[in-house]
Amino acid sequence: MVTTTSGLRSLSDAPWKGHRMAIHTVGIVGSGIMGSGLAEVVARAGLTAIVRSRSQATADAMVASVAKGLAKQVEKGRLAEDESAAILGRITPVSDLGALSDCDLVIESIVEDLDTKKALFAELDRTVKQGAILATNTSTLPVIELAMITSRPDSVCGIHFFNPAPAMPLVEVVRPLSASDATIDTATAFAEACGKQPVQVKDRAGFIVNALLFPYLNNAVRMLEQGTANMADIDTAMKGGCNFPMGPFALLDLVGLDTSLAILDALYDEFRDPNYAAMPTLRRMVAAGRLGRKTKGGFYDY
Repeated sequence: MVTTTSGLRSLSDAPWKGHRMAIHTVGIVGSGIMGSGLAEVVARAGLTAIVRSRSQATADAMVASVAKGLAKQVEKGRLAEDESAAILGRITPVSDLGALSDCDLVIESIVEDLDTKKALFAELDRTVKQGAILATNTSTLPVIELAMITSRPDSVCGIHFFNPAPAMPLVEVVRPLSASDATIDTATAFAEACGKQPVQVKDRAGFIVNALLFPYLNNAVRMLEQGTANMADIDTAMKGGCNFPMGPFALLDLVGLDTSLAILDALYDEFRDPNYAAMPTLRRMVAAGRLGRKTKGGFYDY
């Protein structure tokens, strides 16, 4: 049995049972914050990560971002320098989608737009070898629609990591109606080998976490609109009264107000529950370009 630099068993050397696949090389499409986090997680598990961005410059910048984060961990004594170098050595940045052709698993982590994702999955289906799993990191969108755009719907699933991926322990493994047991078993084992705690969930909008979380966040905005309390006091109350690490408005800013609005709209489209109907303040802030931490201003200024 092989131990990786992070002390985890390598998925490629796992004693597979039954019909699970062995995963050696993981493709990641998208070089944003989640893409870089996924690359680090995969490389720490002893697997090869090939990260594809639309330009080589942004792909290289993603690796530089991972390197910067690892260097901080080395400085703090949390990671040995040779371990950091080994992790980086397993990450390859590319701009050509064809570089993912021999991957055993490809995880998509691009913009939360169904049409854009469907176009990508159709292209991945033509590019990536048969037998490989195609997965989406979507937090809300219907996985079945991505599966049915391909010629391998049995090999498509959701593998939803949370941000920041290196730190957050949970992974939602999402089973669309078309997915085989082998696909779900392999995705679950992959998450475990990455040191995560996987949960399996049916393909319904929001899965587990967002379906429960976003009514809470939306109702916090409703409470603000109704004048029940001010924003800072609502955040303080939820931290002090529920032991949450941050309040709802700080969390909305961290997630991104545009992302939050898209998630609420997707939830409302599926369930028509009034709790999922996004509050006007949220829509107006997105229209104003106040998207949270990523624009240095949302409910709070950064």
